[in-house]
Amino acid sequence: MAKGLIWATAEDLASNRGKVLSLYRQILRSLNSPKLPLTLAARLHKKAEVRAIFMLASEERSLHNIADLIDVADYSLSLLRKGEIPKYIQ
Repeated sequence: MAKGLIWATAEDLASNRGKVLSLYRQILRSLNSPKLPLTLAARLHKKAEVRAIFMLASEERSLHNIADLIDVADYSLSLLRKGEIPKYIQ
């Protein structure tokens, strides 16, 4: 992911597309886990928040910020799999 020095090039964005889509789908699926103490309305609300976060993050063009966002998504997914709700979507 380092074609551009600071700003992401089209190649950088294309190389991250699969990873980001995979994380997005996994996070949405993890919110359906029976381990999470959420009602149906709360689950739908959390999914809407995740969609909004990913939609806003899709506008990001800084290589460092993109890498940080992917790291945060990985960490959040690991918490969701443990049955915990990450703080940024609480």
